[in-house]
Amino acid sequence: MNLSFYYIGGFQMVIPKYPDVPILTEKQIDQITEIAFLKEITPQKCDVIFVFGGSHPGNWQAPLEAYRQGLGNKIIVTGGTSLHGMKHPSWNYGDLSDAEVIVNKLMEHGVPKDAIIFEKNSLHSIANVMEAKKIFDFTKINRLLFVCKSLGAGRQYRVLKIIYLKLLLVSHIHLIQVSMVSL
Repeated sequence: MNLSFYYIGGFQMVIPKYPDVPILTEKQIDQITEIAFLKEITPQKCDVIFVFGGSHPGNWQAPLEAYRQGLGNKIIVTGGTSLHGMKHPSWNYGDLSDAEVIVNKLMEHGVPKDAIIFEKNSLHSIANVMEAKKIFDFTKINRLLFVCKSLGAGRQYRVLKIIYLKLLLVSHIHLIQVSMVSL
């Protein structure tokens, strides 16, 4: 096995570049896929749209489309500047935080400033949610739609579910696909 070592925030992460992959049944593959990416379901109107930070253009395009479709009246945008400093190839916004760029793009495309709440201190999924909790009262909502990359959908859903057990329904929009799941 060939290992690559990455140093992020003082922690050493060991990630196998070419892991030994076990033989899996079709059912096991489907289960792992659903755990990682969540099941595809058409989104419904929610109380708020939650955006996990990121530098991919879809991080502002997907919530903009959801807002225009009336899937939520408020958008919570999260995201500081990543620890690893890697940005999407199209990023040309210097040292601005993910949240600042997403908010600017949303407003450039017609989302009113009073429909957007944001934080720019978080550096990872758990912090995105914890920092958002400081600026928004999640106890007053029943449905939440979240925007994330497909590869993080399952993990980010579980972070939201753990921190906001009161939520009756959590929807998600992958940057390409649109889905919804129930808690």
